[in-house]
Amino acid sequence: MAAQAAAAAQAAAAQAAQAEAAESWYLALLGFAEHFRTSSPPKIRLCVHCLQAVFPFKPPQRIEARTHLQLGSVLYHHTKNSEQARSHLEKAWLISQQIPQFEDVKFEAASLLSELYCQENSVDAAKPLLRKAIQISQQTPYWHCRLLFQLAQLHTLEKDLVSACDLLGVGAEYARVVGSEYTRALFLLSKGMLLLMERKLQEVHPLLTLCGQIVENWQGNPIQKESLRVFFLVLQVTHYLDAGQVKSVKPCLKQLQQCIQTISTLHDDEILPSNPADLFHWLPKEHMCVLVYLVTVMHSMQAGYLEKAQKYTDKALMQLEKLKMLDCSPILSSFQVILLEHIIMCRLVTGHKATALQEISQVCQLCQQSPRLFSNHAAQLHTLLGLYCVSVNCMDNAEAQFTTALRLTNHQELWAFIVTNLASVYIREGNRHQEVVGDMLHVCSHCLRAAAFYVRGLFSFFQGRYNEAKRFLRETLKMSNAEDLNRLTACSLVLLGHIFYVLGNHRESNNMVVPAMQLASKIPDMSVQLWSSALLRDLNKACGNAMDAHEAAQMHQNFSQQLLQDHIEACSLPEHNLITWTDGPPPVQFQAQNGPNTSLASLL
Repeated sequence: MAAQAAAAAQAAAAQAAQAEAAESWYLALLGFAEHFRTSSPPKIRLCVHCLQAVFPFKPPQRIEARTHLQLGSVLYHHTKNSEQARSHLEKAWLISQQIPQFEDVKFEAASLLSELYCQENSVDAAKPLLRKAIQISQQTPYWHCRLLFQLAQLHTLEKDLVSACDLLGVGAEYARVVGSEYTRALFLLSKGMLLLMERKLQEVHPLLTLCGQIVENWQGNPIQKESLRVFFLVLQVTHYLDAGQVKSVKPCLKQLQQCIQTISTLHDDEILPSNPADLFHWLPKEHMCVLVYLVTVMHSMQAGYLEKAQKYTDKALMQLEKLKMLDCSPILSSFQVILLEHIIMCRLVTGHKATALQEISQVCQLCQQSPRLFSNHAAQLHTLLGLYCVSVNCMDNAEAQFTTALRLTNHQELWAFIVTNLASVYIREGNRHQEVVGDMLHVCSHCLRAAAFYVRGLFSFFQGRYNEAKRFLRETLKMSNAEDLNRLTACSLVLLGHIFYVLGNHRESNNMVVPAMQLASKIPDMSVQLWSSALLRDLNKACGNAMDAHEAAQMHQNFSQQLLQDHIEACSLPEHNLITWTDGPPPVQFQAQNGPNTSLASLL
């Protein structure tokens, strides 16, 4: 017995020495690998060599699985060798499932591997992997919630919003059961965002009401609480803006702006939450700041405060440039494209077509770098090109661009916006397609419904049905005044002024044109200023007011010259050739033109 005990003790001592030796070589290799990975610049090849050197030692399963995960992660994040990354991550996932109490390695491997599958367009491999990981992670709250978010995001990218909403609902209920009201709110707000995208407004309203109550009642980390409030308010603001309710949104927008100011004064609390299910952030503070700038620009653009839109766009783009030096998150490129889309529309209104065209080219370059970004913004890009074509009187190209945009979108409000502009092209070209705006009066957006009445008024004006035109334009004015839609108000006033002038009612015409000019100057809207100054010139001449007529004529001449110079500059740019692009990805380069080839007549 004593001999057996001595032998057992010797074996145990040998095992302990072997384990200690194994731990020392493993820690040494791991230390070297981390040193090379964090070097400046990183020495990824040497890091990979150190990690690969672990396997000849035939390490225990735990070390083997973790090393496969580390290798897969390094290769995935720092190299283009996706095949080897996939092989290591698949081994990490396979081995870790056989080891009890090894959740972090197991679920991180599943999460990264599904990301890699998606990157390789193997979504059908990613879905079952995530579903299995979700199924076996119910006792690990952090990973269970994270994997639910990940699978919901995958369904969202595939435009399967119903499945994504179902998963987020499951996540909200799970978070409630494990006592995480914070993460429950994140799941519900994410679901609310998707319901807004699907336009399921009957479901959105009670959900947002519940979210508001949860956010107000939750007592926790101040930054997390304020970030929930920002998420909640961003959804409310975008909901109002999508509905074209520019005036009604102001209280929510003001709250949102105050909220982001509060967040910027708070210091990040490094104390980790006691509930592992609370270990989530919606967005970094800096990203939230850019997002608030973005929705402010959207509001200013719709309301017709274009100088304010310009100011906030400049601030947001400066912030984005700084962030993109350190952060390659795809959301930053999305923010940049949306900001550029809005500022391009501003430039076209304020008479800066050449700058707008260069910014359209910039959006093309951003979309060339990301197929997904292009897929999400192709319709908007062709719409912007259509608007540019209208501004330089290339009506055939405008029609082609708008028709392409209609083919590429299934978003109701964007479709309505394109149809409005396409209708104005048809009217200007003498094609009397009244049916093109018939369905637009049924869209949800207050702003677009008002625009539809304006287009119908314009159509009636060109047909000489002046009373009918006045009726439509007064409807536009009523709707525009209700929600402070300044550009539509200015356009309606000047067209009404034109109608009264044609009818010989000079006093009433003057009563319309003078406020139109004032509002257009405030926006500033160069085309309405040009139109108004021409009408004021003719009105004053007809009334015998020679000095006022001369002053208006001088204004008209100045606006004409500015627009003409900008027109020539824009049409001379190589980017002007973009107007012929209607198919496939954006062109990579442009050939310079000898000079403008578009009609200038309607500008003067």
